[in-house]
Amino acid sequence: MTDTTDEAPGSEVTGQIRVFLVDDHGLFRAGVRAELERFVPDVTVVGEAGSVDEAVAAIRHLRPDVVLLDVHMPDGGGAEVLRQLRPELPDVVFLALSVSDAAEDVIAVIRAGARGYVTKTISGSELTEAVRRVKSGDAVFSPRLAGFVLDVFSDRPGAAPPGDPELDLLTRRERDVLRLLARGYAYKEIAGELFISVKTVETHVSSVLRKTQLSNRYELSRWASDRRLV
Repeated sequence: MTDTTDEAPGSEVTGQIRVFLVDDHGLFRAGVRAELERFVPDVTVVGEAGSVDEAVAAIRHLRPDVVLLDVHMPDGGGAEVLRQLRPELPDVVFLALSVSDAAEDVIAVIRAGARGYVTKTISGSELTEAVRRVKSGDAVFSPRLAGFVLDVFSDRPGAAPPGDPELDLLTRRERDVLRLLARGYAYKEIAGELFISVKTVETHVSSVLRKTQLSNRYELSRWASDRRLV
């Protein structure tokens, strides 16, 4: 069910940040609306939707300043909303608000055009500040996600070059282990370099093998070299 106000696009009060909520849980939307509108005179929720189709139609009509966007919904989720709206509404800012902190979820919505990604553990005051910041042009991420996002989109060793979904599946630590493995380090040497146990190194290598669907360290070394991780 979509809930919108009667105000036309662009009719906002001067200084107001017009927010639209997209989440398939009505109780959660109600809680977010209450938090944003409680003692926050510069933020107003102009509408909400519980599905991709409802969200796309309402956002096109209302053209809010900021959309708080759930990542997982039955009919496609946040990335699908972004795919349909981002090209035609470049002035609308999208901020992902999700229970998930999985790498693939973060990367999917950021690459689709979201300006930030915060988890649902965020407090009401922190969420309000995040809305203000993305409206002003900042990129906003929950603290535990910020370093990961920087690694993925930077040019530092071990970072994923844009457009490589296989590398996106690896965590920062898995890329660190893989880089040293590809340089010929033994497990014990990798453990010493990264200040972790040999058993932890083995766990990371097993995870990388599973995610890349490769069979041994030699295939991994070649795979890493092809992606300029070495």
